[in-house]
Amino acid sequence: MKKAILASMLAVSCVSAVTVTPMFAQADQGTQLSQDEYADYQKVVTATDPAAKATAAEAFLTKYPASTVKATVLEQLLAGYAGSNNAPKALDAAGRLLAVDPNNIRALALETSLLKAQGDSATDAAAKQAAYDKAADAASRGLKVTKPAAVADADWTALTKQVTPYFYSAIGIDALTKKDSAGAIAAYTSELKSVDVAQTTQPGPLLQDTYFLAQAYYTATPPDYLNCTYFATRTALFAPDQFKAQFQPLATYCYKKYHGGEDGYDAVKTAAQANLFPAADFASSVKPAPTPADQATTVFEADKTEDPTFAKANIADREFVIAYGTAEQADAMFAPIKDKTVKLSGKVVSIADTTLTIAVSDDAKQSNPLTADFTVTLKAAPATAPAVGSDVDVVGTVSSYTQKPVMITMIDGEIPVKVAPKPAAPARRPAARRR
Repeated sequence: MKKAILASMLAVSCVSAVTVTPMFAQADQGTQLSQDEYADYQKVVTATDPAAKATAAEAFLTKYPASTVKATVLEQLLAGYAGSNNAPKALDAAGRLLAVDPNNIRALALETSLLKAQGDSATDAAAKQAAYDKAADAASRGLKVTKPAAVADADWTALTKQVTPYFYSAIGIDALTKKDSAGAIAAYTSELKSVDVAQTTQPGPLLQDTYFLAQAYYTATPPDYLNCTYFATRTALFAPDQFKAQFQPLATYCYKKYHGGEDGYDAVKTAAQANLFPAADFASSVKPAPTPADQATTVFEADKTEDPTFAKANIADREFVIAYGTAEQADAMFAPIKDKTVKLSGKVVSIADTTLTIAVSDDAKQSNPLTADFTVTLKAAPATAPAVGSDVDVVGTVSSYTQKPVMITMIDGEIPVKVAPKPAAPARRPAARRR
């Protein structure tokens, strides 16, 4: 367990002892203890060494298991273990304190952080998720705790300001690992809003969670590339130089996916450096890349200008417009090849008896796994079926198409038999000259 976590949470865990008096010395609004219990209690609350405080608290709890100051001593125990950086004991003490005081926000904050740290360091996926689940549960309970009547408003405000980011961070990572992008976005956004902006520019958990917010936008359905760009860019800008290379690729990728190129990215960097969250006009300042439908119209109009009948259009243009254009554009592109015999080259996606599916377009070929965009009904099953993923030539009659997902159908198909070229005749040696 990193000492930084316990050192940070120690300020949250340390509390003032309640007012107590010996039984024979009555005090206003105080808790009465016997002479011996009072003396042992004083050993706990006056100990300055964290390890000594924990030892004294454990001894007190063993000797007085039903004490009226048990909750206060458990808080002192928690402070002692946290102060001595004993994470396992601190986590155990937090659980013991919550058993008698379920709404103790200090215990919930420390438990949240320690469980999240367990998840961060776990290498087994199931163990990691289990720790994150427990941390998120403690965090959710912590966010619901209301101010006790005995706590001053100013003290409660200061306390909740310190622990709230820990709570939202734990909920965020739990949601992110479960692929709950919406939940992660909500948690990380709330976390960043709960702190001073200056804290988000310093290397540490808040900057890391800014990057996780970018990842949550990237993994959303559908992906939010623009917000992904913004928060990944901000992370890269404020990250130490040796870590910038880890964060910049996601920012660049999301920007190119949204905008279509890298031009104009400097303006995004300027905006992300100046503001924690995108300004109201940020979205309108970045022009999105043309949609597939926009691109289909461009291709359609270009081919129409060259040949109004579309007879000269290549197969790539035809398929792209059929896939992403309007129904009218798709029909216009398909009409010139309907009932025509054509030869295609592609990669085998599947073959069963006389049904062959192939990937013809570049997108279909490069997808993983291969995506079929042509279905061919062969005249006869081939004697030797081509292997899945292998290159194949097919000759057949184009018969129909469906638009979404795009699939062009051919009938009367044949796989041409490739004839191996005849070997070249050996060169004839010239006759030797007579001397």
